[in-house]
Amino acid sequence: MTGLKAAVIGCGDVSTVHFEAIAKLEGVQLAAVCDSDPERLAAAAEAYGVPGFPDHLSLIEAIRPDVVHVTTPHNLHASIAVDCLEQGVHVVVEKPLAHTLQEGRRLVTAAKASTAKIAVCFQNRYNSTAQAMHSLLSSGELGAVLGASATVLWHRGPEYYRNRPWRGTWEGGGGGLMMNQAIHTVDLLQWLVGDVVSLSGNAATRFLGSTIEVEDTAEFVAEHSSGARSAFYATLAHAVNAPVTMEIVTERATLSLRGDLTVAYADGRVEVVPERVMESGGRAYWGVSHELLIADFYGRLNKATPFWIDPQEAEKSLRIVKEIYRQSYPDLPEKVS
Repeated sequence: MTGLKAAVIGCGDVSTVHFEAIAKLEGVQLAAVCDSDPERLAAAAEAYGVPGFPDHLSLIEAIRPDVVHVTTPHNLHASIAVDCLEQGVHVVVEKPLAHTLQEGRRLVTAAKASTAKIAVCFQNRYNSTAQAMHSLLSSGELGAVLGASATVLWHRGPEYYRNRPWRGTWEGGGGGLMMNQAIHTVDLLQWLVGDVVSLSGNAATRFLGSTIEVEDTAEFVAEHSSGARSAFYATLAHAVNAPVTMEIVTERATLSLRGDLTVAYADGRVEVVPERVMESGGRAYWGVSHELLIADFYGRLNKATPFWIDPQEAEKSLRIVKEIYRQSYPDLPEKVS
């Protein structure tokens, strides 16, 4: 991995962790930035000492980057990523895969047709606790999974949405809590317990109705391909951002995640797997593993196989979220498209 040129498209909040990750990669140089907001673009170009472009097509034509990082609002993820893939440019795109199922499917198709690779940022799969859970469950030593639960009890106030108005809209975000915050936990749940084959759920706006048009609270019960059942609850009405919780009950142990992972075995043994701590200018609730995912992606660019968290894999969580919307808003089909 030598002499690669990277570019960041979208210089908003989450771009911080991408800039940090690129700076730590040996043989990779940040070559350009892009943003449609002139002030944000000028600030990023000055901060990183690289040229700035108001649109991604002009950036690609002028710079010919090897990899682009797409950190834009949700409704631009798929269209920008497709343009890059069609020109043979590798892509790291923030979650969710897309703001609609149709756009998500378009990106899945483009990824299969392209010679370039693409990663979707479900970085929490790289957390040491998630890796330990996956390893234990995959080994078979814990027996069958009997059931699981997960919670996301966070806080977002009106100012969070006023600062970035797209977040509170169906058009810009494709949804609210489930698309922007809880989708990471949805992804972990289906990755660890198994593909979701059916679910019953509900989404509603219980706290921020005067500020946003999307949901701030949701719940579901899902049946997984493993035969296990999971229960999920998430809200932005909590007073603080509490640690995400997950409990997976198996025949021989219970795995309990709340920051660190506690494994309580049926024979009385208890093991604790601590979560790593990493310094970052990003927000704590984004997790600690963006850097690991991005480094892994760059390290696999010369391999023949697709990156393991590709659009086809990321589409699973998007479909779960959109199914909850379909059940919750039957008179508003545009919310589930």
